[in-house]
Amino acid sequence: MEEAPSNTAILGRYIINPAIFDILETTEPGKGGEIQLTDALKELASKEAMYAYKFEGRRYDVGDKQGFLEATVEFALRREDLRDEFLRYLLKLADREASRTFEEVAISATNTP
Repeated sequence: MEEAPSNTAILGRYIINPAIFDILETTEPGKGGEIQLTDALKELASKEAMYAYKFEGRRYDVGDKQGFLEATVEFALRREDLRDEFLRYLLKLADREASRTFEEVAISATNTP
């Protein structure tokens, strides 16, 4: 797996100077062959002041299936109105899955659309 260039991530909303659009027009495609907003923001930051909020906490990558599921489960478990019933469901599900053999799980996974 390729190493990330930094541990900095963008998590939210932007208030950006309209000059970003001129920069985006000349930004070369980056990862995945797409023009990356982060590349344009880096260039804009070299020309004018930019402000950000340093987030301390867990970041969920909901751009992939596993990250989305982890975030959904963890947030459900934090909610008082969902926690107890949802946790009972997860424990029941985990118990059921733990009793299945690896072969049964593999066969089930290959037969799922």
